[in-house]
Amino acid sequence: MILSQLFRGFTKEIKTVEEINTVTLANAAVRATETAYKAVMKPKEGTILTVAKGMSDKAVELVSQTEDIVEFCRAVIEYGDYVLSQTPEMLPVLKQAGVVDSGGQGLMQVVKGAFEGLLGNEIQADVEIPAAAPSVRTADRPGTPAAADIRYGYCTEFIINVEKNYDDAEELHFKAYLESIGDSIVVVSDDGVVKVHVHTNDPGLAIQKALTYGSLSRMKIDNMREEHEERLIKDAGRIAAEQKAAGQKKAESREPGKEYGFIAVSVGDGLGEIFKGLGADCLIEGGQTMNPSTEDMLNAIEQVNAEHVFILPNNKNIILAAEQAKALVKDKEIIVVPSKTVPQGIAALISFVPDVSAQENLEAMTEEMGRVRTGQVTYAVRSTVIDGMEIHEGDIMALGDSGILAVGKTVPAAAMDAVRAIVDGETELISVYYGSDVSEEDANALLAEIKDEFAGCEIDLQYGGQPIYYYLISAE
Repeated sequence: MILSQLFRGFTKEIKTVEEINTVTLANAAVRATETAYKAVMKPKEGTILTVAKGMSDKAVELVSQTEDIVEFCRAVIEYGDYVLSQTPEMLPVLKQAGVVDSGGQGLMQVVKGAFEGLLGNEIQADVEIPAAAPSVRTADRPGTPAAADIRYGYCTEFIINVEKNYDDAEELHFKAYLESIGDSIVVVSDDGVVKVHVHTNDPGLAIQKALTYGSLSRMKIDNMREEHEERLIKDAGRIAAEQKAAGQKKAESREPGKEYGFIAVSVGDGLGEIFKGLGADCLIEGGQTMNPSTEDMLNAIEQVNAEHVFILPNNKNIILAAEQAKALVKDKEIIVVPSKTVPQGIAALISFVPDVSAQENLEAMTEEMGRVRTGQVTYAVRSTVIDGMEIHEGDIMALGDSGILAVGKTVPAAAMDAVRAIVDGETELISVYYGSDVSEEDANALLAEIKDEFAGCEIDLQYGGQPIYYYLISAE
């Protein structure tokens, strides 16, 4: 829709002249950008809009420097490429993923195609899409958001055929209303017709409001969460088929199969060694800030040559990906252990008994996890209020299984508050895993303090090496 508004503004300027020169192109570029910005409720920099504005600003600058259309266009396009290259510095999500904005890149392809047409060159339309190399590591690629992370679930589009008053004031009022029920709002008004795009959880509200201005046509409502899940499953199905074919070729070189295998999601070299020591065959890097995908699960399952494969997600946000992988694998029995924290996963793996069935083990592991209470000590990235606690940016927080356990100014104080919150009269074992940002000396100091206060409990200190979290603490 933004691209269509760029064309709309551009052509409205072009159609007023008989001959196109650099002045006309500059004016058309400016009008295109203004039209597109006006249509978007909350323009965001680092997107297609930024690239368009960069080219229009450059076009205005070049008018006084050259009258050569080809030289003019080439310089504008070169500057557009430069602005596109800077989009990761404007949007953190792009920088984190290591990519430029896809909308801006698409705009540059359109403009470059037009320039090739101006030069009389034939456009090569055949594009070969390279296959992605399989990987179990998730830290090397941008994460895929879960369907639950989609705030507004319905992409709603329609056209209003205006039959009642719809002036500039009403347009602003209508946009404000849409903003109150959704986001990604684009409203384009032109010659008695209003084109609307909005993401919302209640399309009916948008439609009812629109009907107050006139009749509707070309209505389209898509469930984005459903589409997201279907795409994940479709992609995962394709990947599973590819991996199965590749697995058959590697079958001769693999180690002999076994009855039980284990996959654990973990992050941190210390925790990885702990899981390996307990029998994990394959580790998937992941956690609170980088959730593995179904593809990562399928890659790991392929590596484990066992009849029954247990997956320990160790995070509530990863359980769904594990379940999706389970549904796609037919040649092995996949058992998803619903562990929500690393300590739960460790306790579950310790309780595994090879002499009983997979189902009996799942029940025993799940029961054992229920005895584990967890505290995770980290820092606040922004100020907020959670569970009635006022948290300021930079504060140290202790997160429990069901919410915030404590908030403090120092790591040791928050860690001790976490221990006090999860330990009760029946606690026998307290386990502490210290992270990559904690020295062994500081960890031993915390251990001594816990021993002084909870002398009746067995206390175990281990190096976890996990980022983000200073300590993972469990009470059993």
